[in-house]
Amino acid sequence: MRVGIGHFERGPTLSIPLALGRVVVVIPTYNEVENLPLIVARVRAATPEADVLVVDDSSPDGTGELADELAEKDSQIQVLHRAGKDGLGAAYIAGFQKAIADGYDVMVEMDADGSHRPEELPRLLEALEGADLVIGSRWVKGGKVHNWPRSREALSRGGNAYAGLMLRLKINDATAGYRAFRRSTLEKIGIDEVDSRGYCFQIDMAMRTVRAGLHVVEVPINFVEREIGDSKMSGNIIGEAMWRVTQWGVRDIVKRPR
Repeated sequence: MRVGIGHFERGPTLSIPLALGRVVVVIPTYNEVENLPLIVARVRAATPEADVLVVDDSSPDGTGELADELAEKDSQIQVLHRAGKDGLGAAYIAGFQKAIADGYDVMVEMDADGSHRPEELPRLLEALEGADLVIGSRWVKGGKVHNWPRSREALSRGGNAYAGLMLRLKINDATAGYRAFRRSTLEKIGIDEVDSRGYCFQIDMAMRTVRAGLHVVEVPINFVEREIGDSKMSGNIIGEAMWRVTQWGVRDIVKRPR
């Protein structure tokens, strides 16, 4: 397994590299009715060749219905409706499974709230030409976070450091949610066997990729805190993720040859 940091300077108007094949951007939603049309429009402008798959967890604010309206107007937008709110990881897994069944070659993770800038997606896809997983990283040289208090930054950096220590991951931002996977990567790590549902999903996926001996590249991004709507993040969610990391780490220590 190799982990590298990519620095790519070309502009945001790049087309998707032909060698990557079909690309779909998976956007999970729950009560994002104001943000959804904005982020979808930006994705379509930044990467016109890419399709969009909105995975809505029965949002009571009408996000799912709005997604259907967007899909009616644009054949490159699809919607997957799920019965209820079951965690970020479960939504991504459902989206990935549908994308694989539909024959896509690359699956991108992107939040609906605008924190992941679609204009940076071409750089992630360019980096994927030489990788199995590309992570849009806040904590490598060139990465930045905007509108976060120092306490939130310290929590994120600390959580990543702890995950790296416990799981022996040489990844600077294992909790990042802006990613591009090859289809072959998801198949090799056994996406159907992943049972992480919450914040720990991102760490779990990074860990599985590393332990499968696959090549991970981190590309610096500008992470922008949402301006519309309420964040889904909470202390309980982060605490649960760190507890899962502790469990995985202890399990590894027990299994490690003496």
